[in-house]
Amino acid sequence: MKQTTLKITGMHCASCATILTKALSKAPGVKSANVNYSTEKANIEFDSLQTNEPELIATIKNKGYMGELQHCHEVIKAIKNKFWLSTIFTVPALLLSMVFTFVPFREYLIWILATPVQFYIGASFYSGAWAALKNKTSNMDTLIALGTSAAYFYSIYALLLVPDGMQYFEISATLITFVLLGKYLEAVAKGKTSEAITKLMQLGAKTATVVCKGKELKVSIEEVIVGDIILVKPGEKIPVDGIIIEGHSAIDESMVTGESMPVEKKKGDAVIGSTINKHGSFTFKATKVGTDTVLSRIIKLIEEAQSKKAPIQRFADSVSAYFVPAVIAASILTFIVWYFVVGSELSFALIAAVAVIVVACPCALGLATPTAIMVGTGKGAKEGILIKGGEALETAHKLSAIIFDKTGTITKGKPEATDIVTNNVSEKELVEIAGSLEKNSEHPLAEAVVNKAKKENVSWKKVTGFKAIPGKGVKAKVGKKEYYLGNPKLMNEIKANLSPFKEKITTLENEGKTTVILSEGKTVIGIIAIADEIKEDSPEAIRRLRKMGLRAYMITGDNERTARAIAKKVGIGHFFAEVLPEDKASHVKKLQSRGKVAMVGDGINDAPALAQADIGIAMGSGTDVAMESGNIVLMRNSLLDIPKAIRLSRLTMGKIRQNMFWALFYNILGIPIAAGILYPFTGWLLSPIIAGGAMAASSVSVVLNSLHLKQKKL
Repeated sequence: MKQTTLKITGMHCASCATILTKALSKAPGVKSANVNYSTEKANIEFDSLQTNEPELIATIKNKGYMGELQHCHEVIKAIKNKFWLSTIFTVPALLLSMVFTFVPFREYLIWILATPVQFYIGASFYSGAWAALKNKTSNMDTLIALGTSAAYFYSIYALLLVPDGMQYFEISATLITFVLLGKYLEAVAKGKTSEAITKLMQLGAKTATVVCKGKELKVSIEEVIVGDIILVKPGEKIPVDGIIIEGHSAIDESMVTGESMPVEKKKGDAVIGSTINKHGSFTFKATKVGTDTVLSRIIKLIEEAQSKKAPIQRFADSVSAYFVPAVIAASILTFIVWYFVVGSELSFALIAAVAVIVVACPCALGLATPTAIMVGTGKGAKEGILIKGGEALETAHKLSAIIFDKTGTITKGKPEATDIVTNNVSEKELVEIAGSLEKNSEHPLAEAVVNKAKKENVSWKKVTGFKAIPGKGVKAKVGKKEYYLGNPKLMNEIKANLSPFKEKITTLENEGKTTVILSEGKTVIGIIAIADEIKEDSPEAIRRLRKMGLRAYMITGDNERTARAIAKKVGIGHFFAEVLPEDKASHVKKLQSRGKVAMVGDGINDAPALAQADIGIAMGSGTDVAMESGNIVLMRNSLLDIPKAIRLSRLTMGKIRQNMFWALFYNILGIPIAAGILYPFTGWLLSPIIAGGAMAASSVSVVLNSLHLKQKKL
């Protein structure tokens, strides 16, 4: 299967996107297709053996639209040029109609000026309406084509056959100009909603310094291949993803993680393409290039997120599908009532009918959801929160419970020496001996002891006769003295006296810490407590989530005593201990009977639980597995971003509801006024020109309301 994204031009409302989605989905070899009106893109998954991009573009063209690779600024420029051309013809027509009424043959001049606007500039409305008709549906183009054609052809009739008859050529021309103005403003505003992607694309490095046979070669980024050795100097952008093989530096990774502080990097550490090297020089081996880099994957993730429909958008789409035929029926009914029932003039009835069609264009309804989702996902990306689509954004605000994996999520995922208890030796001496013994061990707890020794800058002792005792510890000699280092089982085995330390060991273990005991012969000389320390921001994140009304749970494979200690430290009242990785999903399932549940994990051993949850939230600073697993990826690896993500969801859904309310309210209020319901009482009838301006303004107001999300603090 292959995936492609095509730029669609010629769409005028959500119905156009629905038509194209159906057509592409039915095309041979297409597994799935989704056309988004707001982004003007088609995301298609297809079998490359059965079809290809040119054939898919042909399918789009057959429906009356254009599919191509085109940049946003080119689309805006095309609409802008059309608008100004339309204005050049429309303004003189309006002036002749309203100001220069003394000009000879002015009606014929207005006719001449309105004709290119109607049939050349407005050709896209006719082609769109025809495409909809062929698909046995209707859309915004149908409304515009019907409304302007009614005004234009009635004017010809009035001009040629009715003495002193009113003509409305300028109304049809002005209406098309207003629609184009609305489209232009809408395109500019929509361009702003996707600026997160544009900015990310601009972040990429353009060149790389490849070291080949001792020589430094400057090459374009497209020429870099996996395995190349690349030199990065201070102030330069890192070209691609890789692993440092020589040197060290501090790197600004804010564009990926949102973290403002530079991150120290040394030999063996991973570096991310397009991040900025602040200080030292280093060389690294390229591991991922082109579309495989973290930046490219982030861009793809955001693009997919902005093109996926939220469930609430389906409501807007279904409303639009029924709305257009209903509007046409309302327009016909308006004409019948005024002309045949009330007995008003033909021009009066026609103007009311046209105003109904124009005022009811459902553009604003089609924009209500996708624009808010685009801004919401873009804002999330800026904060280091990657949200995979509208459905995830919509579901997040409904959550009632969140389950946290312990290791690497609530905790740092790396054991550290936390407490040192000594007996007749100094702390430094104890760490010196223990570190020297564990230097030869590969056990995770040994690494914590060795790291502690390194921090203390100890002098390493010469160790002889080293022997690992599986499941218990190690023994070895330093000089002529024999030492044992391990758990209480080892101490009991060698009959060391633990009595003076039993109370302290119990206290440390109740705090969720593992104790490593050092004895010289059978004499215990000290204890080192090791724990996977909780992240500094974990308690605050849990507090904020509880304040937002969510229940927090912790799930771990650790014993109950350790689980209880960690849960108490971070403020979690409910936990599941001694749970195997494959059983985590069943605990998620049980909680789902009480409401929507999110699972937070590292994206590896938590994958089944992440998949089972209504929302999977993956930690991991942009690792491959984290990218592929959860619905939401926290690039900063901070739990504080979870309440931010939920608040973002609530704000975005609030904007969508506001947009949909005002779009529907505007139409419900506008249609009866346009139909002339107020005319018998006030003598006021809505002009199609004013209706066209109001329709354009409503679409722009929806986009601007969505853009206001950017100002909100998470």
